[in-house]
Amino acid sequence: MKKTMVLMLLFFVTIGYSQEWKTNFEVTKTEANNQNKNILLVFSGSDWCGPCIKLDRDIWKSAEFMEYAKNNLILERADFPKKKQNQLSPEIKKQNQSLAEKYNKDGMFPLVVVLDKNGKVLAKTGYKKVSPTEYVDLLNSFIK
Repeated sequence: MKKTMVLMLLFFVTIGYSQEWKTNFEVTKTEANNQNKNILLVFSGSDWCGPCIKLDRDIWKSAEFMEYAKNNLILERADFPKKKQNQLSPEIKKQNQSLAEKYNKDGMFPLVVVLDKNGKVLAKTGYKKVSPTEYVDLLNSFIK
């Protein structure tokens, strides 16, 4: 019984702090509209871009960001991996390229784009060597 309760607790803690990065921008926009939330679109080179990896490790996976995102954002990652074993499906590659042509014309990595629920750019930023709380404050300042 104790073991079952511990496993259930771990499951609910994980669910409470998990975040779902979408890879279909149409689904992201629909969810943003349905939930009346802004969109956080991140252009990342997950297997080659040092600052992208740091942003993921230090900010996106932090409890502070996850709690903020859960209440305020729909998350979309446009990833551009280089290693063969990390390649994306042709459909996702095409969509990410299309998103880059619209929102990341300069090819910046990482690029963090805050969009309203309709896809209008509110602000852009990138990797900052700050605490998760400071990064959340920065994102929040773009929305207000």
